[in-house]
Amino acid sequence: MKTGPKGIKLLKSFEGWRSKAYRDSVGVWTIGYGHTSMAGPPKVTSSMTITKAQGEAILKKDLKKYEKAVNDYVRVQLTQEQFDALVSFCYNVGPGNFKKSSVLRYVNARRFDDVPSRLMLWNKAGGKVLRGLTRRRAAEGELWSSGTREYKHASAAFPDAPRGKSPMESTTNIAATMSAVAGVTAASNEIVQNTSSMMQAAPWVLLVIVIIGATFWIWKERNRKSKEEGI
Repeated sequence: MKTGPKGIKLLKSFEGWRSKAYRDSVGVWTIGYGHTSMAGPPKVTSSMTITKAQGEAILKKDLKKYEKAVNDYVRVQLTQEQFDALVSFCYNVGPGNFKKSSVLRYVNARRFDDVPSRLMLWNKAGGKVLRGLTRRRAAEGELWSSGTREYKHASAAFPDAPRGKSPMESTTNIAATMSAVAGVTAASNEIVQNTSSMMQAAPWVLLVIVIIGATFWIWKERNRKSKEEGI
């Protein structure tokens, strides 16, 4: 995936534009739309100046590095807005921090509703909470959430997205059902053949109840995993 217009607009609004090199909040030489030497060439020096066209070209090149990091480390399907929010975050904190962040862990665990709160943990520089970073994380969280609302309609947005098996497609469910039917049939035969009183029938009735209960539990767990894990 590549960054969309919403992501580029958000990133530019918070990075700001500078034609002359300056030191950022932690003393790193920066120019253009938040470009630093750590992002790759050109190396930023104290006397450096660039044009707006050069700044756009540098941003376009820099984005490839952060887009690759998001594409490489995220293991679940994303909407454009979700992807854009993560690229903005990665652009700001760097691929290394992105890879080890709880933001990425929550994304890959599909805990999408919790991602904005994870983003808000990254609002410090040099150990101090910065208002600008707090605002940026909130904006990234809002962009992420707008994509999450679309993700809930993934079957329409991504026709080929992984989906869980229906109950009748699940071999586990079918096997459990067949086993339960066999068990109930055997128990019923025993009741008919070997019982002459309600007292004698009681253990077999209990066995039938246990088999039915176990079958229901297997169906419930299988359906839960089908929805949550796409299996």
